[in-house]
Amino acid sequence: MEIWINPACSKCRSALSVLDAEAADYTVRHYLEDPPDEAELREVLARLGLEPWDITRTGEARAAELGVDAWPRDAAHRDRWIAALAKDPILIQRPIITADDGSAVIGRSEDAVRRTLQKRDKG
Repeated sequence: MEIWINPACSKCRSALSVLDAEAADYTVRHYLEDPPDEAELREVLARLGLEPWDITRTGEARAAELGVDAWPRDAAHRDRWIAALAKDPILIQRPIITADDGSAVIGRSEDAVRRTLQKRDKG
Protein backbone atom coordinates (compact mmCIF):
# COMPACT_ATOMS: atom_id res chain seq x y z
CA MET A 1 0.00 0.00 0.00
CA GLU A 2 0.97 3.60 -0.48
CA ILE A 3 0.11 6.58 1.69
CA TRP A 4 0.14 10.15 0.42
CA ILE A 5 1.19 12.45 3.23
CA ASN A 6 2.23 15.92 4.20
CA PRO A 7 4.69 15.41 7.10
CA ALA A 8 3.41 18.61 8.75
CA CYS A 9 -0.12 17.15 8.99
CA SER A 10 -1.15 15.62 12.32
CA LYS A 11 -3.71 13.33 10.62
CA CYS A 12 -0.94 11.98 8.38
CA ARG A 13 1.35 11.34 11.33
CA SER A 14 -1.50 9.59 13.14
CA ALA A 15 -2.17 7.36 10.12
CA LEU A 16 1.52 6.45 9.93
CA SER A 17 1.46 5.56 13.62
CA VAL A 18 -1.46 3.18 13.07
CA LEU A 19 0.25 1.58 10.07
CA ASP A 20 3.46 1.16 12.07
CA ALA A 21 1.64 -0.26 15.10
CA GLU A 22 -0.01 -2.85 12.83
CA ALA A 23 3.31 -3.63 11.11
CA ALA A 24 1.79 -2.77 7.74
CA ASP A 25 3.92 -2.88 4.62
CA TYR A 26 3.62 0.53 2.97
CA THR A 27 5.47 3.21 1.08
CA VAL A 28 5.24 6.91 1.81
CA ARG A 29 4.67 9.48 -0.89
CA HIS A 30 5.26 13.10 0.03
CA TYR A 31 2.66 14.29 -2.44
CA LEU A 32 3.57 17.97 -2.17
CA GLU A 33 7.09 17.14 -3.41
CA ASP A 34 5.99 14.33 -5.74
CA PRO A 35 2.51 15.42 -6.84
CA PRO A 36 0.15 13.06 -8.65
CA ASP A 37 -0.63 13.89 -12.24
CA GLU A 38 -4.16 14.12 -13.60
CA ALA A 39 -4.23 10.44 -14.62
CA GLU A 40 -3.19 9.33 -11.13
CA LEU A 41 -5.83 11.57 -9.59
CA ARG A 42 -8.52 10.07 -11.83
CA GLU A 43 -7.43 6.57 -10.79
CA VAL A 44 -7.42 7.42 -7.09
CA LEU A 45 -10.81 9.12 -7.36
CA ALA A 46 -12.22 5.99 -9.01
CA ARG A 47 -10.74 3.84 -6.25
CA LEU A 48 -12.16 6.15 -3.59
CA GLY A 49 -15.54 6.37 -5.31
CA LEU A 50 -15.40 10.14 -4.94
CA GLU A 51 -15.37 13.25 -7.08
CA PRO A 52 -12.50 15.75 -7.12
CA TRP A 53 -14.46 18.31 -5.10
CA ASP A 54 -14.88 15.65 -2.41
CA ILE A 55 -11.12 15.51 -1.84
CA THR A 56 -10.42 19.24 -2.22
CA ARG A 57 -9.27 21.15 0.85
CA THR A 58 -11.50 24.17 0.27
CA GLY A 59 -10.22 25.86 3.44
CA GLU A 60 -6.71 26.26 2.03
CA ALA A 61 -5.60 29.79 1.15
CA ARG A 62 -4.88 28.61 -2.40
CA ALA A 63 -8.47 27.39 -2.73
CA ALA A 64 -9.69 30.85 -1.77
CA GLU A 65 -7.32 32.43 -4.31
CA LEU A 66 -8.74 30.18 -7.03
CA GLY A 67 -12.33 30.69 -5.86
CA VAL A 68 -13.06 26.95 -5.87
CA ASP A 69 -16.07 27.35 -3.59
CA ALA A 70 -17.85 28.99 -6.53
CA TRP A 71 -16.90 26.30 -9.07
CA PRO A 72 -19.75 24.07 -10.24
CA ARG A 73 -19.60 20.54 -8.88
CA ASP A 74 -20.75 18.58 -11.88
CA ALA A 75 -19.42 16.33 -14.64
CA ALA A 76 -18.90 19.23 -17.02
CA HIS A 77 -16.42 20.84 -14.60
CA ARG A 78 -14.75 17.70 -13.27
CA ASP A 79 -11.62 18.17 -15.41
CA ARG A 80 -11.16 21.70 -14.09
CA TRP A 81 -11.13 20.39 -10.52
CA ILE A 82 -8.69 17.59 -11.36
CA ALA A 83 -6.36 20.01 -13.16
CA ALA A 84 -6.37 22.28 -10.10
CA LEU A 85 -5.52 19.39 -7.78
CA ALA A 86 -2.65 18.31 -10.03
CA LYS A 87 -1.31 21.87 -10.33
CA ASP A 88 -1.74 22.73 -6.64
CA PRO A 89 -1.43 19.49 -4.62
CA ILE A 90 -1.81 21.45 -1.37
CA LEU A 91 -5.53 21.29 -2.24
CA ILE A 92 -5.63 17.47 -1.97
CA GLN A 93 -7.19 16.02 1.18
CA ARG A 94 -4.79 13.91 3.18
CA PRO A 95 -3.73 11.29 3.97
CA ILE A 96 -4.84 9.08 1.10
CA ILE A 97 -4.05 5.38 1.36
CA THR A 98 -4.15 3.17 -1.71
CA ALA A 99 -4.16 -0.54 -1.02
CA ASP A 100 -2.85 -3.34 -3.20
CA ASP A 101 -6.37 -4.75 -3.55
CA GLY A 102 -7.43 -1.68 -5.55
CA SER A 103 -9.24 0.06 -2.71
CA ALA A 104 -8.39 3.48 -1.32
CA VAL A 105 -9.40 5.55 1.67
CA ILE A 106 -8.91 9.02 3.02
CA GLY A 107 -7.31 8.12 6.33
CA ARG A 108 -8.30 11.13 8.38
CA SER A 109 -9.32 8.93 11.29
CA GLU A 110 -7.60 5.98 12.90
CA ASP A 111 -10.75 3.93 12.24
CA ALA A 112 -10.53 4.59 8.50
CA VAL A 113 -6.90 3.43 8.49
CA ARG A 114 -7.77 0.32 10.51
CA ARG A 115 -10.63 -0.55 8.13
CA THR A 116 -8.14 -0.51 5.26
CA LEU A 117 -5.88 -2.85 7.21
CA GLN A 118 -8.80 -5.16 8.02
CA LYS A 119 -9.65 -5.44 4.32
CA ARG A 120 -6.02 -6.34 3.68
CA ASP A 121 -6.07 -9.01 6.37
CA LYS A 122 -9.31 -10.55 5.07
CA GLY A 123 -8.14 -10.53 1.45
